[in-house]
Amino acid sequence: MVADRIKQLRLSNNMTQTELAKKLNITRSSVNAWEMGISTPSTTYIVELAQLFHVSTDYLLGLSDNVSLDISHLTEKEIQIVYDLVQYFRTRS
Repeated sequence: MVADRIKQLRLSNNMTQTELAKKLNITRSSVNAWEMGISTPSTTYIVELAQLFHVSTDYLLGLSDNVSLDISHLTEKEIQIVYDLVQYFRTRS
């Protein structure tokens, strides 16, 4: 599960394995091994990945499907727009 989440988050952030490796100061082959499920990141890297991708460690580890969104940098008007958009998609289901 963690392998799939790392790959999905990396791709959704338009990052290559090399770019992610550079951000974490590790080798590209380490990232590749994580994504292939050959190895798993240490707890230190789990925390770093969660911070980098703005998700919880529970989400990264597959313990939760809840995705959070950091809106602390948005204005009140922008927060309202995001809220309205979420409400719109909830009513379409």
